[in-house]
Amino acid sequence: MAARGTQRQRGTGDGGPPARRWLVLIYRIPAEPTRLRAGVWRRIKGLGAIYLQNSVAAFPHAVAVERAFRTLRKEIADMGGSAQLLITDVLAGEADIELAFNKARNDEYEEIVDRCEDFLQQVEKEYVAEHFTYAELEENDEDLVKLRNWFEKVKARDVLGAPGREETVAALERCETVLEEYAGRVYAEEGESR
Repeated sequence: MAARGTQRQRGTGDGGPPARRWLVLIYRIPAEPTRLRAGVWRRIKGLGAIYLQNSVAAFPHAVAVERAFRTLRKEIADMGGSAQLLITDVLAGEADIELAFNKARNDEYEEIVDRCEDFLQQVEKEYVAEHFTYAELEENDEDLVKLRNWFEKVKARDVLGAPGREETVAALERCETVLEEYAGRVYAEEGESR
């Protein structure tokens, strides 16, 4: 028996890779007020879980997510609903679940890449408008910090290694390079104005 807190795996019996364990939260929430349903949905999405169908969310077994699901299960019961939390193997269709999980991460990565493009366009506007001030640099630096923090949250949920991560890393590196170049120009301009 595996130690508590580790991902337990068992052989597939066919010489293939060991089966992945999944956390599955099955819940029912009162229809009203709708804010309860929306709140649970946001929490589940924030954890990075995917929906297998309505009110059935899944995530590869991880201790932190198990704790969060247990807490959410209690909160659902406290709001008059019901919830069950399972740790299970997938007997058939695991590739589909993994594909859906990776697609969810790739969608998040793609959104970050889109925001990186917005960031690069914003820095380009600073060049066009010749805004080479410390205030503009600080604002752009804060925007890049937000992008990096967002990426770290998505990366933490990306336990299966979605392929979109590499493109996102490259986009963030490009933002970093462009910001460093802009900072150099700000330092030069501010130095000239003194």
